[in-house]
Amino acid sequence: MIKLYNTLFALLLVTFLPGFAMAASSESRAETLTVSSPGDIHQIHFFLNEGIPYYSVDRIGQQILAPSRLGFEIRQMAGFDRNLTVLGSETSEFEETWEQVWGEKQYIDNHYRELRVDLGDANAESTRMTIVFRAYDDGIGFRYEIPEQPGLDRIHIMDERTEFTLTEDYTAWYIGAYQWNRFEYLTRTSPISEIDTVHTPLTLRSDDGLYLSFHEAALVDYSTMTLERISSEKGNDSSDQNRRNSSGKDHHITLKANLMPWADGVLVRTDTPMVTPWRTLQTADQPGDLITSYLILNLNEPNKLEDTSWIKPAKYIGIWWEMHLDKSTWGIGPNHGATTENAKHYIDFAAKHGFPHVLIEGWNVGWDENWYEEGAVFSFTEPVEGFDIEGVAKYARDRDVRIMGHHENSASVLHYEDQMEDAFAMYEELGVRGVKTGYVGHGREIIWYDDDGNPMREWHHGQFMVEHHQRVVELAASRKIALNVHEGVKDTGLRRTWPNLMTREVARGQEYNAWGDAEDLWDEGRGNPPDHVAYMPFTRMLSGPFDYTPGIFDLHYDEYRPDNRVNHTLAKELALYVVIYSPLQMAADLPQNYEANPEPFQFIRDVPADWHDTRVLHGDIGNYVTIVRKDRNSDDWFLGSLSNENSRVLMAPLDFLDPDKTWKAQIYRDGTDADWNKNPYDIVIEEKIVGHDTALPLRLAPGGGQAIRFTPVEGNQ
Repeated sequence: MIKLYNTLFALLLVTFLPGFAMAASSESRAETLTVSSPGDIHQIHFFLNEGIPYYSVDRIGQQILAPSRLGFEIRQMAGFDRNLTVLGSETSEFEETWEQVWGEKQYIDNHYRELRVDLGDANAESTRMTIVFRAYDDGIGFRYEIPEQPGLDRIHIMDERTEFTLTEDYTAWYIGAYQWNRFEYLTRTSPISEIDTVHTPLTLRSDDGLYLSFHEAALVDYSTMTLERISSEKGNDSSDQNRRNSSGKDHHITLKANLMPWADGVLVRTDTPMVTPWRTLQTADQPGDLITSYLILNLNEPNKLEDTSWIKPAKYIGIWWEMHLDKSTWGIGPNHGATTENAKHYIDFAAKHGFPHVLIEGWNVGWDENWYEEGAVFSFTEPVEGFDIEGVAKYARDRDVRIMGHHENSASVLHYEDQMEDAFAMYEELGVRGVKTGYVGHGREIIWYDDDGNPMREWHHGQFMVEHHQRVVELAASRKIALNVHEGVKDTGLRRTWPNLMTREVARGQEYNAWGDAEDLWDEGRGNPPDHVAYMPFTRMLSGPFDYTPGIFDLHYDEYRPDNRVNHTLAKELALYVVIYSPLQMAADLPQNYEANPEPFQFIRDVPADWHDTRVLHGDIGNYVTIVRKDRNSDDWFLGSLSNENSRVLMAPLDFLDPDKTWKAQIYRDGTDADWNKNPYDIVIEEKIVGHDTALPLRLAPGGGQAIRFTPVEGNQ
């Protein structure tokens, strides 16, 4: 159901509902405009202080964002951050339930109250910009809209003034921004007062257990936002008087929007009319409630694709892990992985075990060159000698399998754009429905050329790349191809608008367990430590699906890389299929390792990649998490629970199960002697009959996990 209140009715709401208020204040705050969420959980207050726009946020009567500055510095025209007056405001309410094409939850409630504030120069009557606030029960979002106006056709944003002024020194979990290796770092933890500039999502916890997550939604035609700490004690302007708490002491810490710049220092280049991405804050009393907040998706535009029947969540296998192990190579040679024979071997395995896609890396010309330094060597339409791409594609189709395409361009974006229309057209002709893209490059290695032929070096996450990725997703959609993006821009919920944008990496994935070197050392070894995936659901994955590539069964791979290993138990690798959500979910290990372990492999065969519902039973950031998900296409539920390097016992109430049915629990758990370091292969597979009232103990070994499939017992009424 959709409710849209017009301006007249909204004015009545201002008068009669506590959710909307306009109140006179001091001389410096001529008027305060307030909007509350539908359940009166969050209140957003907007006011001008001597012509400068500010907002603050309360949660259940407690201030969580003190007055924080808004606005822009625009090269072409002053007056977007000061000397402003309120020209008008409008409030409305919206409610709907919409269905995801695919996702972690099939039906999503979207209910908010909105406040639109038109601002102009105090000496003029025309609108300079509108700030739009949306108040949800699980958080808030706001964005800027700049309409067409005289003298402002083209905009160069030199600074976004947006601030988030926190009322205490929260504990923070984060990845530092402006680093050489993009997002691919381990999660750091510190007081917020000790951070510098960080990527979002940024997750915080207060001393009394309130959880916050800052991010952005609907990132299009703009630069990626990072957050920079600019203040640990006082504000940085005349608003200090408004930043103090009731005791008169100043404990506030200010984070400021820090946009990834173009090579020439401009932050954003765009035309009017324009809208920015939404700046978002999600809140929760329990960390797991951040996982089941869909505010980011709700702030994106609805699906733009008329036909989505070809977009199908699925599991896949591929010629990938064997290259990371050095069992085979991307380039041509005696151990080349992408041969016709090897591809058919993987396709036969996929057909036998029900995997709809086979990823084939190293199939195209360019891998024999120094591609890591210069990606312009790649062809995206020409296969290497020894790989019959048309024959392999037909061999797959004849067995109800499709090959998954691969486009690694090593950050040579212009070279890729020159070929990508032909490349996607070729893939469509071959029946390919999914492509994995790759942008391996570091620092400012994205290059384009200005009008004088000078090379301009950009970050992976600046506006140049945001616009590039948008072109790719729209082109792929026109060819009915879904995307799995590696080394790309972070997710901001665009999968709602473009559901062929299915999953991304944008974090340290499984491959670090194959070749992590001295730079990746942590206290006990190489690669990803046992707690890495215990952070991800509460940090990186708050932005969207993660192609982590789980399911390694040969955890030591002594034959190929004896100095590396996966720092989990076998049961934990199974649990990842539920804990880490991706609609394209890889079974990453070599086929022979699955064939040698058919009992645990059965869980990978059974677990779906598309869900009707998701719930979090336990959550402690970096320590443990338990997630249950209901299959979209059956009555089955699946549970995944995992721990960091410590052992623990968690009690899982099964009240999510239908109380009118009896259920069989197929359990894959750590054995008595399981330990990620000493005995990772100890696994027990057993069955139990359970019901809605059952509380099931989950015994998790050090670095361990547990995976369960719940199916209705035959004969249920």
